[in-house]
Amino acid sequence: MRDRRPLAAVLAANAVSISGNSLTLIGVPWFALETTGSPAKAGLVAFCATLPVVVSAITGGPVIDRLGRRRVSVTTDLVCAAALAAIPLLHQAGALRFWMLCALMAVTGLFHAPGETARHVLVPDLAERAGTSLSRAASLFDAVSRGARMTGAALAGVLIALIGAEAVLLVDAATFCGSALLISLGLRGLRAAAPERDAPRISFAAYRGELREGYAFLLRSRLLLGAVLMVMLTNGLDQGWSSVLLPVHARENLGGARDLGLLVAVFGGCALLGALLYAAVGHRLPRRLLFTVAFVLCGLPRFVVAALVDGTAPLAATMAVGGLGAGMLNPILTTMMYERIPDALRSRVASTTTAGVLMTTPLGGLAAGYLIEQAGLVAALLTLGGLYFLATLAPAVFPAWRELDATAAGGGEGGAGTGTGTGTGDGSRDVSSSGPSRPVPAPAGSRPRP
Repeated sequence: MRDRRPLAAVLAANAVSISGNSLTLIGVPWFALETTGSPAKAGLVAFCATLPVVVSAITGGPVIDRLGRRRVSVTTDLVCAAALAAIPLLHQAGALRFWMLCALMAVTGLFHAPGETARHVLVPDLAERAGTSLSRAASLFDAVSRGARMTGAALAGVLIALIGAEAVLLVDAATFCGSALLISLGLRGLRAAAPERDAPRISFAAYRGELREGYAFLLRSRLLLGAVLMVMLTNGLDQGWSSVLLPVHARENLGGARDLGLLVAVFGGCALLGALLYAAVGHRLPRRLLFTVAFVLCGLPRFVVAALVDGTAPLAATMAVGGLGAGMLNPILTTMMYERIPDALRSRVASTTTAGVLMTTPLGGLAAGYLIEQAGLVAALLTLGGLYFLATLAPAVFPAWRELDATAAGGGEGGAGTGTGTGTGDGSRDVSSSGPSRPVPAPAGSRPRP
């Protein structure tokens, strides 16, 4: 009997949470720029928000399995809500210091990744329960996320202009509470979301062994490892773009917060369309070619146009095209990872890949802020854009990426749950399945965030 309610609950919770994240994505850099006037300090806030994400992703996989995916998602959402609400409340009381802002953003980063990963790794089980294909569920998951990001970004620009950046953070805190409520009610009694029943006694040696299984699986798969390394670099550059370069460009050369919200909303809206297009017809196209072209479109052009072309309209058009390409990336990578990773290892491999793809994000904001203050905004845009372009050539250059099409031909849509791997020659078939069962390099949890 099909039951679509748990999948709907996860999709709705992600929509609410990611709408709030879009508010933070615009509200926090704008708040930092308004209160400090320094791009470098805005980059430091972004560093403090993203470094704990990497730390929690490195160590969080076994914790998610032991505590239960539902419990982890609800608890982390509530902690993030409290940390975000504290920022405007302290500011209104005149007690907020810069180090406090950095510390509170670090708390949100530390707890956000495990909650997102806990929801993401449930998708294969919820897709099977709902009677839908894995590739369609992955595309729907990403499409909902993209739509929420678009809505949140547009709302953020308007709210910042009307009520200020600090009030936007209170709205974001409320969205985390809403996400926690949806998951708490929607996944009640679901076995895949419950804590492990037969987990071995907790010990450092057992915990280290579970972590090692996730990293060993990743290192044995050339395609997964290549995807993690590529997205690791582009996520760092994207962090510099979203947290420093684009806000500074909007503040100095465009129309301020409203234009910033418009640009992010255009990108998110077209990314939503791209995800829906992939869900409809993308499975008929060669994955490797589509992935390469899509990544090139969503990378270098926006940096170049921001650096060399005046006005909001040209950049909006460029980001619209880039958004179409970006929307196809996560469904491709997410489906590939679901096909390759056995259920027993899914949480720990997802945490491993999340840690990998986010490894450079703490440095992205710092590097962008430093480059702006030392060399100027145009030089920073062209430098980071050039690095982005080199990274997007990886699927066309390295042979391991040919396996992306091999997975599509031989992996099927349900391989992730078999526990046997796909047998594509990368060593992923002989994987230990002992012990408990993203952001995969495709995010949310462990997804790429182009």
